[in-house]
Amino acid sequence: MELRDIEIFLTLADELHFGRTAERLHVTPARVSQAIKKQERRIGAALFERSSRAVALTPIGRQLFADLAPAYRGLHEGMERAIRAAGGKSGVLRLGMLSSNVQDFRPLLDAFHAAHPACEARIRYVGFGDPFGPLREGEVDVQIAWLPVREADLRVGPVVRVEPVVLAVGAGHRLAGRETVSYEDLAEEVVIGGARPDYWRQALVPACTPSGRPIRIGPVVTAESELLPILSNGEAVALVHSHAARYHARPDIAYVPVRDAPPARWALLWRAAAETDLIRSFARAARSLAG
Repeated sequence: MELRDIEIFLTLADELHFGRTAERLHVTPARVSQAIKKQERRIGAALFERSSRAVALTPIGRQLFADLAPAYRGLHEGMERAIRAAGGKSGVLRLGMLSSNVQDFRPLLDAFHAAHPACEARIRYVGFGDPFGPLREGEVDVQIAWLPVREADLRVGPVVRVEPVVLAVGAGHRLAGRETVSYEDLAEEVVIGGARPDYWRQALVPACTPSGRPIRIGPVVTAESELLPILSNGEAVALVHSHAARYHARPDIAYVPVRDAPPARWALLWRAAAETDLIRSFARAARSLAG
């Protein structure tokens, strides 16, 4: 089995979506399908169950994933260590981000680099359908996520950003021209969902309005990019953080402040059992900027 085909299999097992897998690996969906079919012919059994609505691993696929994933990570980590050594770098810190607002955290990254010039900080995107999975799987070392986070195995570090919550709507939506909106307005709307677990989603998208009317959760998305066409088409609205208005400014989408939403607080997270000196140093850099 070629290394690229292994990468395609592992990525599809993670995404469970041919289109997202192709986008993530910068190949065509046909290339993904071809690689999986070739692997299934070689093994003599299906690795994925496919339907028009979902993709899922078969029992043999799950076993293959469990066997290949650690070896693949080890191979890449070995190559990365060799590359860093050749370039004079002594370490790497992988920072998981749920959003695309990397520049908002440039002062933090610069402060960390000043303290550790031989260490490379790398940004990794984390989908909010499984926001804590990459930490637990060791794919990222530290992550920036909105609070609250109540996970026994994860440590919550310093707050690194506080910002308002806004409502994103299509430009032609009835609320688009408002100066502000209220949570009460959402009783008449369908709100985009997808964030998990429920308590974490409800910090951004409550289950009901202040008067107790239910808020309908509609299309499920797991990445920022999936929000935009749904909003533009007027299918639903979305509660998002205010940085979205700067990073995703578009003529077909309006961002309206939510006047009764508490400010969102973003903090560093890391796995308590995997805390390292580099993670502690990154947290110290964050505290020094906050102070």
